[in-house]
Amino acid sequence: MPPVDSTSRRLRELPRSELADEIESICLAKFRAVLLMEESEDLPVDISYFDLGLTSLRLTEIRQSLEQLLDLSINVSVLFNEPTIAHLVDHLTQAIQEA
Repeated sequence: MPPVDSTSRRLRELPRSELADEIESICLAKFRAVLLMEESEDLPVDISYFDLGLTSLRLTEIRQSLEQLLDLSINVSVLFNEPTIAHLVDHLTQAIQEA
């Protein structure tokens, strides 16, 4: 098993409120990059990312990137059953705390 990335190790040591904020920042950065948005542009966290113009292929790229960065597996159903950044952040926050 590869060594745990320093980002995932650092995140696992944060209290839940700070962890959720960090995960949201990471997710927003990933989604903005894939959606070709500027860092300063508003990206709503409670709107389906498909309504924002994201394709399933790009979502798979985000999923793989997050899995590698956070050192955890993200079930595809999490991405498609509740397709908002807010739900993804909640799921990832809980998954990291349980890891």
